[in-house]
Amino acid sequence: MLDMNQIKRNVSKWGNAQDAADAGAGTEHVSSAAQVKPAKAPATIGASIRFKGDLSGEEDFVIQGRVDGTIHLKKNNLTIGVNGKVHADITASTITVEGELRGDLLGSEKVVIRKTGNVLGNIVSPRVTLEDGAKFKGSIEMDPAPADAAPASRGGSLERPAPGGEASPGKSDLKRA
Repeated sequence: MLDMNQIKRNVSKWGNAQDAADAGAGTEHVSSAAQVKPAKAPATIGASIRFKGDLSGEEDFVIQGRVDGTIHLKKNNLTIGVNGKVHADITASTITVEGELRGDLLGSEKVVIRKTGNVLGNIVSPRVTLEDGAKFKGSIEMDPAPADAAPASRGGSLERPAPGGEASPGKSDLKRA
C-alpha cells in the first residue's frame, strides 16, 4: 500500500528549505495564525510508476502512471492524467478523468470526463460532465443527495439500471457539456 504519510513528509521537506530562507530574510515576526499557507500541490504518481493495491489518503492526487486496485480519497480530489491508466473502483470528492479508466466511480461532488478521457464503468455522483469527444460506456446515476449516502452494499460494482426501464427522477441519460 502506498504510504501517503511518507509522500507528505518528502514533499514537505522540499518546501522547508525555502521556508527557512524566507524566515531568515524578514525582520518582522508574523504570528502563525496570520500566516497564509500556499495551496498545496497534489501528490502524484508519475508516468513511469505502476502501483497495484489499495490507495487511500487525505490529500488531492494526480495519477499519470498505472494503478490497479481500489482508490479511496473520500474528501479529496482525484485526477487521472492523460497518460494515466487506471483499473480500479474509485471513491473521491471530485474525480476528473483525462486518461483511461476501467472501474466504477463514486464522486461525492462531481465527476468530469475530459475529451481525452476513456471510461468503462458506472458513475454515481450528483453532478456529471462529459466533454464533447469523451468516451464512456456504463451507467450514470445522478442523485442530488450526497453520493456517500448511496447504498454501500454494491459488492464492488454499481448496480446497472434494468434494460428498457424508464428513467426515474434523479437518474439521467448521458449529457455532454
